[in-house]
Amino acid sequence: MVKVLVTGGAGYIGSHVVKALGEKGYNILVLDDLSSGHKEAVLYGNLVVGSTADSELLDRVFSDFKPDAVMHFAAYIEVEESVRDPLKYYENNTCNTLKVIKSMIKHNVNKFIFSSTAAVYGDPKRVPIREEDPLNPINPYGRSKMFVEHIIKDLSESSDFSYISLRYFNAAGADPEGRIGQSYRKATHLITRALKVAKGEFEKLYIFGTDYPTPDGTCIRDYIHVDDLASAHVLALEYLLSSGKSAVFNCGYGKRYSVKEVIEAVKRVTNVDFPVEETARRPGDPAVLIADPTKLKAELSWVPLYDDLDFIVRTAWNWELNRRF
Repeated sequence: MVKVLVTGGAGYIGSHVVKALGEKGYNILVLDDLSSGHKEAVLYGNLVVGSTADSELLDRVFSDFKPDAVMHFAAYIEVEESVRDPLKYYENNTCNTLKVIKSMIKHNVNKFIFSSTAAVYGDPKRVPIREEDPLNPINPYGRSKMFVEHIIKDLSESSDFSYISLRYFNAAGADPEGRIGQSYRKATHLITRALKVAKGEFEKLYIFGTDYPTPDGTCIRDYIHVDDLASAHVLALEYLLSSGKSAVFNCGYGKRYSVKEVIEAVKRVTNVDFPVEETARRPGDPAVLIADPTKLKAELSWVPLYDDLDFIVRTAWNWELNRRF
């Protein structure tokens, strides 16, 4: 049975990937410090509570579990926070990832799946964005991920280390069965924040910037259901285990939704006309980020199941209404 170490596997995306791996019969060990994750979200495998900053713990985990591959999700993800506190992001997202990779090399583990981001592209010169397009992040979060992409590319070219880097666009939604979902202590994602306003947890929803060069002046994003994102990880693992060939893939649907369109979808699904206030831009937000998922579909035979904004919102709403943690 293939053994997979999943760092950050108690978090939002990590836990959905653990669910997908468990349903496929993989032997899973999750390493998570629970700073933003929840032990209840780990539906399969075992959980070790600890940090990727702890090299001695990493050595023990690798020695005891002997994984065949590592999936790495342990990262901070808030763009605005990264602008305010860049060192926090470089230390965890870049330096601690390097510690994981060094432990892999020490213990002869050479297969790595990296949780990257569309933020590595910055303000793209064309949309939809292709994997070969230039990397020019405009915030420390994106740069912290880009540095890791450079590290693993250089390492793969100098050794038998192989990797898949999955560049996420906007992950959203929740397990359709309602077992797990987004449970960040401080909700910053648009759909989750809007749902919490609809639920009455916050007084109003803020739109950060209405003067972008887009049809309605608000940012445009490509939203992907978290379970479709998780299925891409399982396919990436199978690809890596069978071929060992390193690759980069965009993870999105290639669809465009503005902030205002997402808000209308949330109001439509929840049937709540909650208050919205327009305010100034946040630092570090690109105007448009849309994926070209052609490569993911062609090379990994990825077939999305939940490519519908209302369905994405509905699963997230069901989770919000029935959250267990």
